[in-house]
Amino acid sequence: MSDLVPLKKRTRAFALRVIRLYAALPKSVEAQVIGKQLLRAGTSVGSHFREATRGRSDAEFVSKIEGGLQELEESLYWMELLVEAGIASQDQLSPIIKEADELMAILVTCVRKVKERRGKG
Repeated sequence: MSDLVPLKKRTRAFALRVIRLYAALPKSVEAQVIGKQLLRAGTSVGSHFREATRGRSDAEFVSKIEGGLQELEESLYWMELLVEAGIASQDQLSPIIKEADELMAILVTCVRKVKERRGKG
């Protein structure tokens, strides 16, 4: 389980980056509505991961990780909308989008490994 500690820290750091991004958004209605959706989704990733590490079974672990993956996908959607709506620039969001993509790849690998180990790949 200690090999999961860096990922716990990384998902928490992602949540903190989302919080800072939200705080820096313009106070327009559009920015705040989209920002709050991003805030909810982006801060849920680490929560799901933390719950997964306490899972009582492989199935529970996979379920919680897949929940985190859904939140990452949703986070990416809201960030893309911020850019496409002209609320934030691609340059501004590029690093956090890259981190979301990397976390997604890592979590997909976690799920795949557990399923393969259990013969359900």
